[in-house]
This record gives sequence, structure tokens and C-alpha cells, in this order.
Amino acid sequence: MVEARQPWLHDLITVLSAPTVILSEQGGQLRGCGAQGVLHANTRVLSEAILEIDGVEPTPVSSGLISAQTALFAAIPRPLAGVAADPAVSLTRQRTVHPGVVEEVVRLVGGPVARHSPQVTIRVTADFAVLPDIKAGRTGPPVAIKATSSGLEWGDDRLTVRLTAPGAIASVEHTGAGLLSWRGLIDGRSEQEVRWLLTVRDSTAIVAGPPAAPGNIQIPRARPGDSADGSASTLPRNDHRPDVHANARGGVWARVSAEAADPRLPRLLARSIGDAAALRMVTTRAPAEVFLAAGAPWYLTLFGRDSIWAARLLLPFGWELARSTLRALAAFQGRRVDPLTGETPGKIPHELRPTQRSARRPGSLPPLYYGSIDATPLWVCLLHDAWRWGMPAVDVRNLLPHMTDALECMRNYGDSDGDGLLEYRDESGKGLANQGWKDSSDAIRFADGRIASAPVTLCEVQGYAYQAAMSGAALLDELAEPGAERWRAWASELADAFRRSFWVTDAGAPYPALALDGCKRKVDSVTSNIGHLLGTGLLTPAEEGRIADRLMTPDMNTGFGLRTMSAASGGYSALSYHCGSVWSHDTAITMLGLARTGHCAAAASLSDGLLEAGAAFDWRLPELFAGFARSEMPWPSAYPASCRPQAWAAAACGALVQAVLGLDVDVPAGVVRVAPPGSTSRPTALHVDGLVAGQETFGAGINSDGNGYVAGLSLAMIPQ
Repeated sequence: MVEARQPWLHDLITVLSAPTVILSEQGGQLRGCGAQGVLHANTRVLSEAILEIDGVEPTPVSSGLISAQTALFAAIPRPLAGVAADPAVSLTRQRTVHPGVVEEVVRLVGGPVARHSPQVTIRVTADFAVLPDIKAGRTGPPVAIKATSSGLEWGDDRLTVRLTAPGAIASVEHTGAGLLSWRGLIDGRSEQEVRWLLTVRDSTAIVAGPPAAPGNIQIPRARPGDSADGSASTLPRNDHRPDVHANARGGVWARVSAEAADPRLPRLLARSIGDAAALRMVTTRAPAEVFLAAGAPWYLTLFGRDSIWAARLLLPFGWELARSTLRALAAFQGRRVDPLTGETPGKIPHELRPTQRSARRPGSLPPLYYGSIDATPLWVCLLHDAWRWGMPAVDVRNLLPHMTDALECMRNYGDSDGDGLLEYRDESGKGLANQGWKDSSDAIRFADGRIASAPVTLCEVQGYAYQAAMSGAALLDELAEPGAERWRAWASELADAFRRSFWVTDAGAPYPALALDGCKRKVDSVTSNIGHLLGTGLLTPAEEGRIADRLMTPDMNTGFGLRTMSAASGGYSALSYHCGSVWSHDTAITMLGLARTGHCAAAASLSDGLLEAGAAFDWRLPELFAGFARSEMPWPSAYPASCRPQAWAAAACGALVQAVLGLDVDVPAGVVRVAPPGSTSRPTALHVDGLVAGQETFGAGINSDGNGYVAGLSLAMIPQ
């Protein structure tokens, strides 16, 4: 018996328009194995779609993405190719996805002497497997398919799938597979085109269609027993039925583009912006509030830290996503203490999952889960950053009660032992053992490879908390609200506690430990986590310099990005999820911190590495990739289970734009500044359009002599 294993994704082609995703092999066939198929929200609605010409599968010759939503596959139908070297007939297969809709067009084109009457068939099956099962390497039982006058249909009143195919004869084989069959003539340079359209109606989990315009509205504070639409509910407090559905695309970020002599940043920006747009979703509790789903296929839902970081890194292209992300998460902000879900008053959730058709298995998390130590301070940081980029004061003011609750959550529930630092422990024994961004069970290790015991006090979380407290104080002052000095004092005490507790020395070079363990011992491995401290305000300039120097050593900087753990550590593996691999967003956050703290050469090294990685991965940065150095492998190697696209990997393009331009925006202060760092490995002129400050869209760039400029701003926003 073959053991079930998590499917690998690195060799698949993924197109998506959330909440619908298609994963196929390189030739375009959907075989129903591994993760392949059409996934809609939490369910695989189409397992197989096998194309044959005269009973034989075409031979693939090329494939690729036209956009996040569209893939194109080229092939040669060997039965029609003839015996000469030049194939007599060619074939293309174009696949496009919209929320709940898949369209495929198959074209056969004949050469000058071709004359054929080929039969085109598509064989389909479905299993309605849910994501947890698919991720575990399991499939579901076959779903009964029936033929109709317009094509094929399967499902029930809750989930219905229709496959319409103009001109096709539909039938069901003895195996239970559905079959669509066309026959036509190709004569000379003629063309035969067939198409099929799959539509999904899911009444239990997904509501298709665009949300209402967000407007300037106050979010109702959630109360026990509230339903998603605000009416009274008899459901238990934690049965939120937290379903998600897709937002309309609507030309979002249509103006964003770049031009440069070095084509890498423009290409990466174009692909990343398209991927980010395709990941936009809303919840049924806050149906007007758009966020980025964490990633396809496993994390196509609301994730606290992922959605926050994605919105934060994409702020150069507009603050609206940040505002709606803040509101979406505020709608689920914690109101009570619940050890099973990790909920506490004021806490920002970690993860939202649908309840329907998902069997609750041992080890599965609750549908609404709060086990995150960092989402709450990061929410406050995003609110402050969005304000700086121009989010209206009225929107900030409407969110101040949620901000205050988040700050109180850090103070009242984040520091369980009173040492002035934030730590976590899974009190239920059924949640995540690690609750920072490195949340795998083996992520927090000493330099000798030992795993740290709980409760765990992560280094970067102290930076987030310090920045959140100082940012919250700034917003309270700006809006003439009381309490700012209290949070500045709290932040000062946290900084003192951090300085006393975290610094260690490795070969004479001081750096912050990854964490403190349950006995307050310093978890002394060198990791990328320390890069997240840069720019938070927690460190002195001298301390920032020590971190910059440590991160640029060969055991950390691969040349394509930062390893999550030093290659000299006992727990290191280049193919470890959190102990040696390279994460795109992790490198981007550190790169931006280096740029903001004046470490230009180090920031340039990381930006060049990310651009090289982007080129190697066809401009779609993966969630993570292997931690091999350039000296070991001249191109980056895939981590086979990595999600692509993934929200904060796509959003890394925003960090690149900020770091390369030296872009700083402070709308309340009337400042838009472009100050190129002047230390890049490949100096080049660059122009970026579609940047947003307040209500204005502008361009910025670097001219041929290396000076920065801003273009298109009115006198109301004078560049400084």
C-alpha cells in the first residue's frame, strides 16, 4: 500500500481567480492525482479533464502563463502530424478562470496540405475532495456525473457543477467518467475550435459576485451570538460559518507598471501585481472588505499575519487594500477568553476556514483560530502605515477602538509571566505549537539543533510590539485622543527588557537570539527573524549595524535571498520549511528594513537576489525555495510543496519598489521622497507608475545619473 503524502506543487501550472484555482501538469492535462484539478474554495469540483485527439493524448511542446487567470498550452496531435518532420496539425489549449467559472478553448490548426476530420474528446471525473484531504494526499470517492442536452452535470442542491460544451455530444462511460466529443474538418490552413465552460454554484460556502462599495463605515463590534449579517443568531459563539468569496477584479492596480533598462523589476512587478489581484477575497461577515488570501492552493482564505503583511508591502500602490484588510480582520477580533481557539479580547485572528464539507479530524484547527502572537501587533502597524500613505483620518478614527483593544490584548494577554516581553504557548494542546510566522513544530531550535520548549518568546515579535505601541501612540496624538504616553512608556519598558534578555555572541559578533525558551534560555541560533527587527525602532543604530553585518555573511545570504536559519546551525537543512529555506517575503521585509536603516549595500544585495530568483521562477516568486547558495547551485531550486502564487511573496514587489527607489511617503506631513540608495549591484534608470499617496496617483523613478524624481503630483503634495 502506497503511503499518502502531501502533493508537490513545483511542477504544476496554476491559474486562479479566487476562490477558484486550477492546477495542471505542464502539458495542460488534469489527471486528478496529487493537487491537480479545479478547486473551488475548499473543494475539488473537477478532478480530471483529459484531452485526446482520435483517442491519443497530444504531445506537449510548450506552456506558460498569459496572466494569473489564463494559461496557454501548445501541443502536437501525433495521429494528425503525418510522417514528415513538419507536423501537419498543431494544437493550442487556452484556459481561463474567473470566480466560479472555468473556460477552455481548444484550437486545431492545419498546415497547407492538411486534410483531416479529427475527433476531439474531453474525459472528466470529479471527487469533491476537500482541501485537508487533498493536502494529505488523499482523494475522494467518484461523484456521479450525468449527461444533459448541453453537456455534463454533477453535484447536489448545495454544490452543483455544470459543464456546457457547444456542439459536443455528451455521454457517460461505463467507468462513470463524463465524455464530451466533437468531430470536425481541418482542410488546408483551416481551424477547428471547440470550447467548454464549467460553472460552480456553492450555496453553503461561497457567494460569487462583487462586494458592495466599502465607503466610510464603522464596523459593528462583534458580540457573542451575532450572525454574519448582524442579525441575532442561535448558533454557538464559535460557529461563525466563516465562508469567503471572491471580490470582482475591476481593473485593480491597472496603472501599476515599470520601465527600466534592467527588465527584471518590471517583469516581476507585472506578474506579482496580477497574482495579488487574483488572490483578492472577502468574507461573508464583512462582504465589502477585500483582503488577499494567503496562497494557492492550501491557504485560499483569510490569514491574519499573511493578509496584513501583503497589504503592508503593497501600500505603494494604494491604501485601500490596507483599509479593507484592517476592517475584515476587525470584524473577527477576539471578544472573550477561549483556550481551544486561542481567542482573547482584542486579539486578531490567525486563520479562517469554512465549516461545510470539512470533516473535523484529529489535529485540525477550529474554523476560526486565533493562535498567532504577531497578527495583533502587526494589525496596529498596518493601521499606522496606511495612515501615513494617505488613509483618511475618518477611517483611522473609526478603527481606533479596535486598535485600543489590540494594544490592550498585547499588554493584558501577551505577557503571561510579567517579564515585559510577549510570549506564546498553546494552552489547548490542540493548536499550533509555534505561533510566529515560522509556525512549523520544529522551527524554533537552538544552535545545536535542540527544539525550544514552551512558552516561547520570539525576537521579531518584540520588534512588532514595540512598533505597534509607538505607532498607536502616534495615532492617538494625531487624533487628539488620550493614552499615548502610556503606550510609549510600555514600549520603553519592552525595549529595556529586550536589550537585557536577547543579545548573544557568536565568534565575537553580537546578535539577537531567535527566542527565549520556557526557562528563559536564549535560543541562540542565527536566523532571518532578526532582520524583521530592522526599522521597528526597537534597536539603536549600532545594533541595527550588527544585525546587517551578521545577515550578510555567507551562512545566511545565499545570493538569492536570506536563509531562514544559518547554514552553520545544527538544525539547518536547505530543504527545511523554516530551518534553512529562503522565503520571498522574509527576504523582502529584511531588505526593506536594511534600506530604511541606511544599509544600502546589504539591501541591494538582497534585492538583486530576489530579482534573480524571480527570473528563475518565471517571475512568480514562490512562497519559499531551497536554501542552496549560488556557489552550490547557480540557480535557485524549488521547494516542492511551496505555494505559487502566494500573497506575501507576490507583495514582495512593493518592498522592492520602495527599497530600490528609496521611496518614503508621509501624507499627513506632506512628504513624498525618492532617495535612491546609490549602492546597487546593477545601476539602472527606472520609472514606476501607479504609485499612490493619499488621493493622488503618481510616478517616480531614477534617472540616468542616479538621481530620484517624482512626477504627476499636484501642488497639494509637494515632493520633499
